[in-house]
Amino acid sequence: MSQQTEEKKQIGEQTVPPKDVGRPQRPHRRWLGLAVALIVVAALLVSGILSRVRARTKLKVETAQVALTAVSVVSPKQSAPAEEIILPGNVQPFITSPIYARTNGYLKKWYFDIGAHVKQGQLLAVIETPEVDQQLQQARSNLLTAQANLELATITRTRYEGLLKTHAVSQQDVDNAVGTYNANKAIVDADQAAVDQYAALVSFEKIYAPFDGVITARNTDIGDLINSGSNANVKTDLFHIAQPGTLRVYVNVPEEYSRGIKVGMTADLSLSEFPGRTFQGKLVRTADAINMTTRTLLIEIDVANPAGALLTGSYAEVHLKAATPHSTFTIPVNTLIFRSEGLRVGIVKDGKVLLTTVTPGHDFGDQIEIVSGLKPADQVIINPPDSIFNGQQVQIVQATLPGDIK
Repeated sequence: MSQQTEEKKQIGEQTVPPKDVGRPQRPHRRWLGLAVALIVVAALLVSGILSRVRARTKLKVETAQVALTAVSVVSPKQSAPAEEIILPGNVQPFITSPIYARTNGYLKKWYFDIGAHVKQGQLLAVIETPEVDQQLQQARSNLLTAQANLELATITRTRYEGLLKTHAVSQQDVDNAVGTYNANKAIVDADQAAVDQYAALVSFEKIYAPFDGVITARNTDIGDLINSGSNANVKTDLFHIAQPGTLRVYVNVPEEYSRGIKVGMTADLSLSEFPGRTFQGKLVRTADAINMTTRTLLIEIDVANPAGALLTGSYAEVHLKAATPHSTFTIPVNTLIFRSEGLRVGIVKDGKVLLTTVTPGHDFGDQIEIVSGLKPADQVIINPPDSIFNGQQVQIVQATLPGDIK
């Protein structure tokens, strides 16, 4: 058994060649190194080509962006449903009246000057009327004569009516007596009316205050000739009196705000002589019609003035919160484009210009109200160039939010 085993080992050693463990296989390694080198070179070539393509694409994009017109935009500011409007108002007294003379003569005396507070029925002035006094005296004398003649005619009529019963006088004599009585009675009535007329004229010698108020003007002095205006001459206004306890403030509201004006709404008044102070009033009536000349609605606001702090004739700024029927927008005036087609603004949409027609409202100086033609999300171009056109590609460089509009 051992001999057979040794023979098999010898046969196996002769048939299996010994392995060269330390020798490299050179042809296989060469091909592998060449393949790696080719892959590296190809990667470098591809990387260079791709970087050049990206650079060229980037250059094209930058060139296109530089070629675009740069614009700044602003979003329109939406107005509140109840917009506050400030309008000029004229402060007037609740009652004011010039006081004229009702009789001719000379001013004898006046008792109150400008700024005086008077009560109703208080004596303001006295006019001396010698001619009217003489006419009253003459009318009274004529009345006495007529009354004497009427008394005689009454006696005659009574006597003749008694004699007629006994047929002592004729019917004709009685009729004459009755006619004389009636004529004399008519004369007495006419003379009495003349006396009453001249007495009324004499009573007009005294000028009284028609209501409680303040004397705002005195246009005459002692000795001035007073003309009642009964002839072609101009009437003489002696005083002007005003009642300032309650003031009327008249305001002309533009037509576009007229629908938001309602009777009963409150208004605040500010005057330059009262900085930081406001006076509250109430809208009591409107003209209920638009003035065809000014296209405004006349309204009246009553303001209580018990202390007399407000002076009649003052200029006031009236703050009204008028409800607007639809939303409006406010944009800077330098966004407007004036073309022959009408008023327009430029809007940026998807990077392109869209020229939109707008309807202007109230002008606030550096800003203007737009009634229609805009939406809250619109981007309106500021200071648009004259050459801008529909569809033009633009680039936004600065955007302003609605709250940032100055």
